[in-house]
This record gives sequence, structure tokens and C-alpha cells, in this order.
Amino acid sequence: MTTTDPFPGFHVQAGKAADGPYAVDITPERAGWGYSSLRVLELPPGGSHSLATGDSEWIVLPLSGGCTVIAEGEAFELHGRESVFSGVSDFVYLPRDSHAQIASGAGGRFALTGARCERRLPARYGPASAVPVELRGSGNCSRQVNNFGAAAPAGGGNSGGGFECDKLIAVEVLTPGGNWSSYPPHKHDQCRPGEESELEEIYYFEIAEAHGNEGIGYQRVSPSGHGRGTDVLAEVRSGDTVLIPDGWHGPSIAAPGHDMYYLNVMAGPEEERAWLICDHPDHGWIRSTWPDQPVDPRLPLYQAPDSAPAGDPR
Repeated sequence: MTTTDPFPGFHVQAGKAADGPYAVDITPERAGWGYSSLRVLELPPGGSHSLATGDSEWIVLPLSGGCTVIAEGEAFELHGRESVFSGVSDFVYLPRDSHAQIASGAGGRFALTGARCERRLPARYGPASAVPVELRGSGNCSRQVNNFGAAAPAGGGNSGGGFECDKLIAVEVLTPGGNWSSYPPHKHDQCRPGEESELEEIYYFEIAEAHGNEGIGYQRVSPSGHGRGTDVLAEVRSGDTVLIPDGWHGPSIAAPGHDMYYLNVMAGPEEERAWLICDHPDHGWIRSTWPDQPVDPRLPLYQAPDSAPAGDPR
């Protein structure tokens, strides 16, 4: 049985966003906005799933396990990974107005990051070896960003490259236990050309267990004076999502001993696909302290592989 009921709040606990075959199913209708989507598909060994992309472009990203994606007359083999804490994953881009079949011999969990779009780009494979791995911040604000679906930075920048999509921006962030990420708090809820992009955002969390105990983290979103006045102070656990239509978001806090992972999915109405943010005026000063501190020595948790495994489609 499926539902299209909107969510009652911005923090959606694990299981509350389940719908049909998806452990998480966040559509624009359920989020109350126009562009960004996220689904988490769980397949048993030998399982398969048919996906109609509709009016959205999608990236299929393994969270655990590997799969085969058949789309546009091609078969893409995704080697995937053991978990989000074990390595960078390869992925597949799917265009709008298409159909795909996702199958997994050993089973696994797969994120489908989506955005409503206009252009129809070709289906293609993204090797893990080509994912830029960025270390951002320093000291206890150190974190790792896997820029698999990032927009190319305007004028260059240190995040490296970029993957072509029409609207979709998607990255992974890994925060060692005890650190703060998404800090300083920032926003992207206004169109200010060259300064700030208007982007809806989804955070999907997984928190590492430790000593047999479930992991926890914390997420803050505060009103910016624009949009819906989003205000969240949430204890987050694996499988939780936080919806951010507007507002200052951050920090994302990893409890000591529990590494935090979150998947960010962003899209918006602007013609230019860009991630341009505005720091909170009370907290942006923290960036000036970073050059005087070392990056957390626990990072990177892992690097992208030097080369793709033999047999990967290129």
C-alpha cells in the first residue's frame, strides 16, 4: 500500500518515510516543495525493482552491496561497497522519461537521489575512482565530503571536478565521532546571482554503532526569515531524514565514538546548477581559525580507489 500524505514535520524518523518498496520515499509532494527527491531501496538476495524516472533525473548510489542497473539499452554493473563507512562507491545516472531495472544477486541497500528537471541527459556510469574526496574544515570541524554528484565549482575551487546533471546536486559527508559538520551554519534559500543559490535539501543519516550500541547525532536548522521558517533541533539515528526547504542549517553533530554519515540531495528552480551558500553572520568567523589547526588525523576515513576494478564500463 502506498501513500502520498505530506510529512507532519521536517525531521522524519526511520520508518516514517517508508512507502511501498522503499525504506525511504521522499517526493516533492510529500516534502511540500518542487524539486528534490530521495528513495532508499532495499533488495533481498536475488531481488529486483523497476523504476520509472518520470519527470526527474536520478542517481543510483549503493549504500551497501552491489547491483546491476539496466537502462537505455545498457547494463551497468555497480560494485558498490560494504557500507557507507567502508569506501567510495560507483554509481549510475538515469535520465528523465526513462525506465530502469535494478537487480542485486547478493542484496543490498541503494539510494536513489532525484530532482525534477527539464533536460534529458544520457545514462552513464560514474566510477568510484573518479569521485573527488574533499577534506573540509579543520580541528573538531573536520569532515570528509565525497563529491560524487557535485556541481562544478564556479571559478574552480578545491572540491574538484563536478558531475553533469540538469538540476540534481548530491554529495556524501562523513564526520568523525565528536566533530561538528555543516558548520558554520549556512543557507541557500534565496536567488542572489553569484552569491547564493535557491536549493531545497534533504539530509539522510546513517550513524555508526560502537560497542554494540546504536549511534546518535544531532541536527539543527534555524529560521532565516525566508520561506517556511524551518526550525529543527533533532536527535538523529540511522535511517532518519531531515527536510530543509529553507533556513540556516548546521551544525550536524556526531556523538563521541560514533562516526556520522549523511547524504545530501539538493535541487531548485534556478537555471544555473550551482551550490552557492551564505554563512550565518554570527558564526562565519570560525572559518578564519581553520588555517591554524590541523585536519583531524582520523580523516580521510577512506580514499577513492586509484583505478576502477577490471570490467567496469567506462
